[in-house]
Amino acid sequence: MRKTLTLISGIILSSSMAMAQSTDHSTMDHGNMAMDEAVVEDGVHVKAVVNSFGEGTVNVSHDPIPEIGWPAMTMDMPLMENAEMMGEIEVGEPITMMLVKGDDGMYVVAALMADM
Repeated sequence: MRKTLTLISGIILSSSMAMAQSTDHSTMDHGNMAMDEAVVEDGVHVKAVVNSFGEGTVNVSHDPIPEIGWPAMTMDMPLMENAEMMGEIEVGEPITMMLVKGDDGMYVVAALMADM
């Protein structure tokens, strides 16, 4: 987990431009996201598969997330306004997803990283 967090932190902090593969999602600007250390440290990481992108959402099938008490499920997740897309995110391919808890107590997707 620590290794994954370190890897994601490095990619987020060094990334100058995000890439996304979806017509519904391609108009969002992810290149100017400034993700601070607090967001990275407080993020919850989970393996998932992207099923589709919607307007400001991503539909995923994710593994259980014991840190927040969620079982494995398929669901629509809201994307942060400037969600970071790392690598080529293909529908149907495995990813690592970083969730952060918003001020309203709801979890949102802060980053998606293509599994290598």
